Amino acid sequence: MSPTVRVLLGLALGAVVGLGLAAFDPALATQVAAVVQPAGKLWLAALQMTVVPLVLSLVVVGVNTASDAAASGRVARRAIVVFLVLLTGGAFLAALLAPWLFRLFPHNPALSEALSHATVPLSARTAPTGWVEAVTSIVPTNAIAAAAQSAMLPLVVFALFLGFALTQIKPERRAMLVEFFQSIADAMIVIVRWVLWVAPVGVFALILAVCARAGLSMLGALGIYVLVECLLYVTVTLAMLVVAVTWGGETWRRFVPALVPAQAVALSTQSSLASLPAMLESANTKLGYPERVTALVLPMAVSLCRLTSPVQYVVSASFIAWAYGIDLSPAALAAGAALAVVISLGSVGLPGQVTFIATNLPVAQAMGVPVGPLGLMLAVDTLPDTLATLGNVTCDLTATSVVARQSAKEGA
Repeated sequence: MSPTVRVLLGLALGAVVGLGLAAFDPALATQVAAVVQPAGKLWLAALQMTVVPLVLSLVVVGVNTASDAAASGRVARRAIVVFLVLLTGGAFLAALLAPWLFRLFPHNPALSEALSHATVPLSARTAPTGWVEAVTSIVPTNAIAAAAQSAMLPLVVFALFLGFALTQIKPERRAMLVEFFQSIADAMIVIVRWVLWVAPVGVFALILAVCARAGLSMLGALGIYVLVECLLYVTVTLAMLVVAVTWGGETWRRFVPALVPAQAVALSTQSSLASLPAMLESANTKLGYPERVTALVLPMAVSLCRLTSPVQYVVSASFIAWAYGIDLSPAALAAGAALAVVISLGSVGLPGQVTFIATNLPVAQAMGVPVGPLGLMLAVDTLPDTLATLGNVTCDLTATSVVARQSAKEGA
C-alpha cells in the first residue's frame, strides 16, 4: 500500500469516527477529541522541528545549483531568467485569485475554533503590522535569533545572502560548505520520512478531533481547498499557452497539438521527468527548436521550473486565512508570493509529500496565518497532483519556446 493511500485511509477513518461520535453524543465527541488530539499535535510538531534547518539548507544549495547552471552558458542564463519570470507570474496570479475564489464560499466560525483546538501553533514572532516594519524586518539583525523564532522570511533572506556569498569564495571551500548543507538537508529528509511513516496515525488524530468539534465543516473545507487548487492549476496552465503565443512567438495551431504527447504522459504518470522524452520529441520535431537549446533548457526546466509549486504554496496559505477568517493584506500576499518562488527553486527534485510542511510553512508564516492546518492539508494535497504535473509540463515547453525565440533573435 502506497504512503498516499495510507494517509488517505487515516483521513477517511478519522473523519468517520469523528463525525459518528459528533452525531451520537457531542459531549463524548469533545472528550474523545481532547484525548486523541495530543497524538496529532506531536506528529505535526515532529514535522515542524525539521523546517528551519531544512529550509536554510535547501535555499543555500538551491542558489548554488542555479548558479552552476547559469554559469554553463548564455542559453542557460537566459533560461534561468525565463524560469524566474514564469514562476513569479504564476505565484502572483495565485496571490491575486486565490483569496477571491475562497471568498466565494461561506466561512464557518466553528471551523476556525475547531482548528485552534486540534492543531499546534508555530512558535514564531508576531507578524509586522505596518509597511515600514514589514520592510525592515525582512533582513534579520541576528540570523540565529530569526531561526530560533521561526521567522522564515528573514531566515530565507539570510540563506540567499549566504548562498550567493558561497559562489564568490574558493571553489574547494565552496564545495565543502555546499556539501555540508546538502548533508543537513538529506538528514532532515530522513527524519521527515520517519515522521511520515506514522502519518496515518497523526492525520487520523487531527481529523478526528476537528470533525468531532466542527462536524462536516472540515471535510467541506478540505474539498474547497482541493477545488480552488485545481482551478488555479488549470488557470496557470492556460496562461502558459498565452505566454507561448505572445512571448514565445508560437501559434495556437502549432503549439497546442505539440503539447498533447507530453501532456498525455504527464496525465498518466504524474511525473514531469517521465514526460521529458516526449517533450524533447515535440520540441525538436514538431516545433523545430534547435537541439542545442532543447537539450539544455528542458532538463533544466524539469528541475527548476515547477510552475505549480509556488501556486500551491500561496493557495495553501490563502486557504488557512479563509478557514480562520483572516483578511490578507496586499503586502502579505506579495511577500508570500515572492517567498514561494524562492522556496520552489530550493526544493529541487524532492518529493512533494516529503517537503510539504517545509515548503508551505515558510510561505504561510510570512503571510501571517496559522500553520497548524498544514498537517490536515498534507493528506489531501496529493489529489490534484495530475493537474499539477500537467501545468509543469506545459510551462516547461513554454519556457523552451521563449528561450528558443530569444536565442534565435540574438543569434546565440
